[in-house]
Amino acid sequence: MTGPRLLQTADPGAAYRESAGEILAAIRRVLESGHYILGAEVEAFEREFAAYLGAAEVVGVASGTDALELALRAAGIKAGDRVITVANTATATVAAIELAGARPVFVDVDARTLTMDPAALARRLEDRRDPAVKAVMPVHLYGQPADLPAIMEITRRHGLAVIEDCAQAHGAICHGRRVGTFGAAAAFSFYPTKNLGAIGDGGAVATNDPRLAAQIRLLRQYGWRQRYVSEVPGKNSRLDELQAAILRVKLTRLDADNGRRRTLAGEYLRRLAPARLELPPPAAGGEPVWHQFVVRTPAREALRTHLAGAGIQTSVLYPVPIHRQPAYRDGSLHLPVTERAGRELLCLPIHPALTADEVGTICQQILRWDSGRR
Repeated sequence: MTGPRLLQTADPGAAYRESAGEILAAIRRVLESGHYILGAEVEAFEREFAAYLGAAEVVGVASGTDALELALRAAGIKAGDRVITVANTATATVAAIELAGARPVFVDVDARTLTMDPAALARRLEDRRDPAVKAVMPVHLYGQPADLPAIMEITRRHGLAVIEDCAQAHGAICHGRRVGTFGAAAAFSFYPTKNLGAIGDGGAVATNDPRLAAQIRLLRQYGWRQRYVSEVPGKNSRLDELQAAILRVKLTRLDADNGRRRTLAGEYLRRLAPARLELPPPAAGGEPVWHQFVVRTPAREALRTHLAGAGIQTSVLYPVPIHRQPAYRDGSLHLPVTERAGRELLCLPIHPALTADEVGTICQQILRWDSGRR
């Protein structure tokens, strides 16, 4: 006999099974075409994703990290420049800044949304006039849009480029527009657990600037406009035909899948209201896509242990802020909101294959644990 299934934080296998027939047909179409790199499937996906976002152009690349790096390079960021971002993000955000030759500068996040705090950004720019700062990279964390109107107003005053990190926010809406359409460019990841996930690595840059898109197309393939002739120093960062074909199938389900995530998030918010937890805030002027459902408690490890004992998987995104990690440690920098979040946050299971009953089970276990602490 088998027991109850492990309640996972994400289930990319279920996403495949949901569309297996269409995905296998798309893979067969690519295999039979004999064209596997930068062909008709990539071109079609770029057009379709651009139309979905409301962006002028999308350029497919090999990963979300590459998308961030190439967006920065195309926007003119070079060695010695500085890029302001946040420290409660995946290391990929900072790795991309360094791959572009620049250095990261960290500001704190909003205590409610855990996305870039516009007030902290403004203070950093106004208190320390630094001509090396050339760009700002807000991160739409957990599917929650950053406060883009405020960030865009601040960066306009200072003449800075904005590169959005949309790796966790496919389809999220901010003040009536999809994220990824506000800044000079935006980077998306198609890692398998993302809201729009490939079956392997993949990424894309979205932009409303045709010149920037053309530059990224040069950079993603050795700087070639004419094959074997490099106009600029580039790299190999190509979204392959198989992943593009799979993403075309999954893109047709993205809004429905995000709607399912919203329903589950609503269940969590309703059922966990009595618990002594800090719950995600209502979206202010935005529509999150709930890549993660994150609660906060000083007793995080005790709650995590309790849920593991009940067969409920959780994760911590991210336990150590980047400015406290060995590779990037800066002992002089204190980001109190970021550091508190790293100690307290916990990601509960949320994905389209999860059922309302399973969310109910998770909530019951949390409430049982919480009542034992009273």
